[in-house]
Amino acid sequence: MSYRSLPRVAGVGFFPLGFLARLPYASSALSTLILFQASTHSYAFAGLASATQNIAIAVGGPVVGALADRHGHRTVGALAALANFAAWAALLAASHGSRASMFAAAALVGLTQPQVGPLVRVHWSRLLRDGGEDRLLPSALSYEAAADETSFVAGPAVVGLLASVGPLAPAVVTMCLTATATLPFALTYAHRDTPREPLPEHRKPQLPWRALAVMFLAMAAMGAVFGAVQTAVTVYAATIGQPGASGLVYAEFGVGSALAGAACAWLPHRFSLRARYVTFAATLCAGMVTLFVGARLVSVPAAVAVASLTVAPYMISLYALTERLAPAERAAVAMTVLCAGGPLGAAAGQAVSGALAQAHGTEGALLVAVAGATGALLLALCAAPRALLTDLRGVATPGTHSLTASRAWGDPQPHGAKGQVAPPHDPPRRTPIARTERRSFFHGDPSEGP
Repeated sequence: MSYRSLPRVAGVGFFPLGFLARLPYASSALSTLILFQASTHSYAFAGLASATQNIAIAVGGPVVGALADRHGHRTVGALAALANFAAWAALLAASHGSRASMFAAAALVGLTQPQVGPLVRVHWSRLLRDGGEDRLLPSALSYEAAADETSFVAGPAVVGLLASVGPLAPAVVTMCLTATATLPFALTYAHRDTPREPLPEHRKPQLPWRALAVMFLAMAAMGAVFGAVQTAVTVYAATIGQPGASGLVYAEFGVGSALAGAACAWLPHRFSLRARYVTFAATLCAGMVTLFVGARLVSVPAAVAVASLTVAPYMISLYALTERLAPAERAAVAMTVLCAGGPLGAAAGQAVSGALAQAHGTEGALLVAVAGATGALLLALCAAPRALLTDLRGVATPGTHSLTASRAWGDPQPHGAKGQVAPPHDPPRRTPIARTERRSFFHGDPSEGP
């Protein structure tokens, strides 16, 4: 079983410490919301500050990723954790000051947020490829998706319990977790980059920004779904007169998604990345339609349970595609750009669904979830293929023949003759295949299997 092999590769301590290390990210926005609402007695200001923090996370994430690619994941991860600890201390101090200082401190917390999820996925990729364990990568990405979903269930739940102690408690515990879990995790398990000889300017790997923009938009659509479902669940709980039920119903959403993500490790290797992306975009859309119809005809909790199973598989396909797309030297910035779409989409989804919910209740908010999932499907069917193929044709190493355009879409014999690499008119020779070609985006090679 693939999951049993992961502790052997990463070490047993990687898993509990890694889970604790990502809890500050999962609980930061809610901790800020509770603290500032108690300080200002204004939900509007607290909500605005929390949204600003999410936007700052999206802006700061790619910067952290770029620095990690340049200076090493361990160094940048540790410095980000220390900076975030100091930012939380500033936020606690600002909670007794002016609103301007609170606003600035919230943005600072977001900008310095350690990018545990994106960087640990890059760590898995390098660790497994360096050790010749490529076959385990789908299992590792499936585990990471399940761990992320679980953290977004556990984080808000812990914050809710701590809030009963006092409004300061969630922020203090989040700050302490940054120092006692995120920092040690970065120092112990972050990928240690080995020095490389500098490449000539013309050989430096470039990111295919057009394809990466498609992945960013795909994750933003997923974020809009999250934001809309959060709003819908909150409105539903208020409608039935049990505000506390919102946490339980949204936890159900996270648990179902985590289970579906864990199951993705057993997908057959013949199920190519291209097919997974399109298929899971379609199932996400079907899931949100089911949520909308089920909420009207059956019940919101039952519909949430069914729809939750369609979330993680779609997200895993985005992470896997981005991992295949990025050159090794730029993997961290690519992954953080992808993840930046999530909080931005969530902020937009919450804003639009909140306005619709004001007039149309739970169903109005769920319409935004359906719209976000529909956008994700249209992107997978229409915009993605052209953008991805265009960029992938352009990132091959000079002097090599690009296989990406043919292999990326599942053609095992791109030029007719079996095993032929060079074009038919070229003299027979052993042409080195560029790294981008070896890791063609949608090619269903055996390394994709569990």
